[in-house]
Amino acid sequence: MLILIAGPYRSGTGDDPEKMAANLKRLEEPSHALFAAGHVPMIGEWVALPIWHAAGGKSVGDALYEEIFHPVAGRLLQLCDGVLRLPGDSKGADNDVRIAKERGIPVWHRLEDVPGCG
Repeated sequence: MLILIAGPYRSGTGDDPEKMAANLKRLEEPSHALFAAGHVPMIGEWVALPIWHAAGGKSVGDALYEEIFHPVAGRLLQLCDGVLRLPGDSKGADNDVRIAKERGIPVWHRLEDVPGCG
């Protein structure tokens, strides 16, 4: 399955690049376990960051950032078979979960609950 890993990226960082990098690392932590279980892990920022940079994005939260980041997750959810929601406050991740539930896509809150990972 293609599984979107959702959780805090920008939330709670005050847009501090080091804190955002630490959040991305946290998002990436379950990726190997998902891959080892036969899944393809996906994180929206893996797609959105290069698009934002290519479009000329300069400051986190700028108009291009808002135009790209959340829509990327919505488009990815058209392709994903599940969502792994990691702990932590995140409007974006909460929105991913809402979209997934509306589309009937399973949402797991623990890695152990993802098929093949328990």
